[in-house]
Amino acid sequence: MKKKILMALFAAVSLVTLAACGPNSNQVTVGGSTALKPLVEQISLDYMKKYPEDIIMVQGGGSGVGLAQVAAGSFQIGNSDIFAEEKSGIDTSKITGNKVAVIGFSPIVNKDLDLSGVTQEQLIAIFTGKVKNWKEVGGPDQEITVIGRTSGSGTRVNFDNFALNGAREIDGPTQDASGSVVQLVGQTPGAISYVSFSYMNKPGIKPLSLDGVEPSDANVTTNTWKVWSYEHMYTNNKNENFVENRFISYVKKDTATLKKLGFIPISEMKVDRDYQGKVTPIK
Repeated sequence: MKKKILMALFAAVSLVTLAACGPNSNQVTVGGSTALKPLVEQISLDYMKKYPEDIIMVQGGGSGVGLAQVAAGSFQIGNSDIFAEEKSGIDTSKITGNKVAVIGFSPIVNKDLDLSGVTQEQLIAIFTGKVKNWKEVGGPDQEITVIGRTSGSGTRVNFDNFALNGAREIDGPTQDASGSVVQLVGQTPGAISYVSFSYMNKPGIKPLSLDGVEPSDANVTTNTWKVWSYEHMYTNNKNENFVENRFISYVKKDTATLKKLGFIPISEMKVDRDYQGKVTPIK
């Protein structure tokens, strides 16, 4: 009898130990925003060197995927360029947002296009299909090819809201990943699209100014360049754990990598913006 009790106790202790130290107990899947993905990938490598017991798995998919999957519990961290309140179908009571950085977004064109900037009115006309040739906005006699982003893209939500004043983009070719957008614009004469600042200086493309304002970090911090957003890392309230919080804190504190990859530390912002788009100065 005593032997059976001891064996039962040993089995119970073993099960608890396995549950606490199982192979996936320190594994965190981070997914969503493709704008944030390069930063998370880079910092995760440094993080895992410091904390080798943790495993950070990084995926893309877009902000909509990040929010939906973290709410469902499939991702431990959901990356998003938009507030969860901006995405329909997301139960915001289930997740907690963490602002880790700020990123600007810029219209980009093929590098060979002889044009350096447009007005916001012209940009809206281009993306809504009212203007179909670059000569109509001061460029060469060349057809415009508009390359949009898929509907789940946080980059698209921010660009439509703040660059196009809420106008609906013309139906046409779309891409769901920033890297694919850069590649396609670089290979297509007369093409235009938009990406985060972290992608805008890639080979084959160039950014456009808007109303004479350059897309730069300095202009974002004062809201002089209005096409920007917070980068969020959302966690699930029910499944939140120490590893997730430690990694998010690590991302926020690595300002050197943030800046190197085209992001702006939260601490450098001179303004704040809520999910309804209201901008207020930071005192």
